[in-house]
Amino acid sequence: MALELRGILDTPRDIVRSRLHGTARWSLRLLMTIDHHLEKRRSRRTLLELTDDELCDVGLTRAQARAEISKSWFWS
Repeated sequence: MALELRGILDTPRDIVRSRLHGTARWSLRLLMTIDHHLEKRRSRRTLLELTDDELCDVGLTRAQARAEISKSWFWS
């Protein structure tokens, strides 16, 4: 009787634990995606601070840098 009751009580706990792990994984992926997009935004804004010589060193013109900066921070 004790084993049967124990088995019944463990099942909902396992389900909740599984759902929490799934939610945690999903949340982590979401945070990593947002962090990736924000890093792209930061790196694009850094282009604003570069001189023409520095842009030339990385192989960009001022017009190309402006085009890159004007891109959406999230979708591209």
